[in-house]
Amino acid sequence: MAIKELTVFMVCFWIVYSVAEHEYFSSTDQIAQLYGKMKDLLKVFSQCNDAANVETTKSVLPNLLFSYSDSENPEEAMRNPVAAYRLLGQMRNDLIFIEQHIQPNLYLCEEYHDELDAKLPDIPQLEDVDAAASGLIRLQEIYRLHPEDITKETSLNADEAYHVGLVAYNENKFQHAFLWFLYSLDRLTEYSTTTEEELLHSLSFSAYHFGSLSVAIYFSQELLNLDPSNDEVRVQLNWLLRLQSNPDISTLNTESSDYETLCRGEVDERTSKRQRALSCRYSTGGGNPRLMYAPVKEEMEWDEPLIIRYHDIISDREIEILKNISISQLSRSQIGKGTVSDIRTSQSVFLEENYTVSRINQRIADISGLSMESEESAESLHVQNYGIGGRYEPHYDAWDNENERIATFLIYMSDVEIGGATVFPKVGVALQPEKGSAVFWYNLHKNGTLDLKTLHAGCPVLMGNKWVANKWILEYGQVFRRPCSLSDRE
Repeated sequence: MAIKELTVFMVCFWIVYSVAEHEYFSSTDQIAQLYGKMKDLLKVFSQCNDAANVETTKSVLPNLLFSYSDSENPEEAMRNPVAAYRLLGQMRNDLIFIEQHIQPNLYLCEEYHDELDAKLPDIPQLEDVDAAASGLIRLQEIYRLHPEDITKETSLNADEAYHVGLVAYNENKFQHAFLWFLYSLDRLTEYSTTTEEELLHSLSFSAYHFGSLSVAIYFSQELLNLDPSNDEVRVQLNWLLRLQSNPDISTLNTESSDYETLCRGEVDERTSKRQRALSCRYSTGGGNPRLMYAPVKEEMEWDEPLIIRYHDIISDREIEILKNISISQLSRSQIGKGTVSDIRTSQSVFLEENYTVSRINQRIADISGLSMESEESAESLHVQNYGIGGRYEPHYDAWDNENERIATFLIYMSDVEIGGATVFPKVGVALQPEKGSAVFWYNLHKNGTLDLKTLHAGCPVLMGNKWVANKWILEYGQVFRRPCSLSDRE
């Protein structure tokens, strides 16, 4: 089989279907919302089926309903990226099946037509499922995980694992592709649509591209044993035998960037010593009257650049209000001016002013001592929910604009079980999300130049559901709050 043919392998589980565009993979909460919509839709279908007494759907609907049990908590399931990936694929295929086979058979149920049309959600795109698989692969790269490690809580069947392997192969990540194909081969059953022949081909090609020729030869020989009459494989095997064998495909890469090292929690001991010397205190924001009788808990996370964490600055009730306002408005987060990129996997929204948002903005102004009085002095509160393997790779918040982001106030609206840290690779600092707390830092020196040490990133979420809110404070209006300096050192 030609190598290019491998890139178009697709198991029947992932049916191509033309639907309205709605991105799900970049927000785990959007997947959880889709699960709830599926349950509501199937209940209406069941009522309609009972009323119309349609024989063709009687045996199918109970099984579908059982798949979306009321006892299942989708938000709890979404904490596991493998479960989120699997559920997204299942819902895509169930919705396609419903539109193709169930909905047309319920034409007699006129009284339910409007309700069914209103409840039918957008079908996740095939690109959604591919991107979710890509998120799993990215988690493996950052946290050095084999398929068996990432699937400890939720396993994948042979077809699902094969799909992850194909995505890795098409991204030229041949080692991870090989490991997923091997995982798939171990889980083949009589009900799998993926065949042993397909997997042996895939294992041989991915091992070859990785450079592990002895492994490629082994699986080519297995393929020839499966079908001794396959002359194409025989020629391929003879060609491989003339080449030299190279690296061990089962050993994951040990080279890492500072960003990846920090995400895994491998903090330099010198950094840890320096952090232990930093202090905590109660702060009144420089004597702000609103904080005199209720000072905030202030913890220095780093001294240069100065990074401060404020504890308990937002209540659980305020968090739920922000999430409830945001859920229906979330859309794919962008970088720069309207650009969508794989380096940032989340959905977000800038919130309009209301009572709760205004209270939070005032609190940030009180704590930071900076002005929030106009659109020119601060951007709107920005709420984000991260997707499968959701992250934001190393970046600066300042973009070299005329009215630059002088400071960042980052509020953690959820705890994250594993991963999801905010890391500063230039100084070796990793900050774990802590629900109700916030971290604050200046992006610019007092002389207006970019502080290069504020390069930061949001690590991939390995386990959990990450919600944050950003408040970016701008230069205009801060002249008396944070006076400028002409010194090159400030």
